[in-house]
Amino acid sequence: MSQSRPVYLKLRDRIAAAILDGDYREGEMLPSVRALAAKEGANPLTVAKAYQQFQNDGLVEVQRGVGMYVVDGAAETLRQRERERFLQEEWPEIRATIARLGLEPAELVEQV
Repeated sequence: MSQSRPVYLKLRDRIAAAILDGDYREGEMLPSVRALAAKEGANPLTVAKAYQQFQNDGLVEVQRGVGMYVVDGAAETLRQRERERFLQEEWPEIRATIARLGLEPAELVEQV
């Protein structure tokens, strides 16, 4: 993953991983912007921008005065999008590294 990625996208990736891992389950409330900012050592505006991405993608919804919740189906939608992103953006670089190092598929499977 590129070091030059904006902080809000890195934070978005961590939140996405937490949703996929079940740390934030569907129907559950996400931490407040301030709470997550304090936990991550991030600026609250950065957290708000990351949360806005999820809201724009329809993965979370805001209940005014209450908080932001993960919507039903968010994990599966996110899983499909993340798979596609991985295959398009990350896998080609990984595949090139494997070829450059002369690794064989059997060697890689042994490491799993």
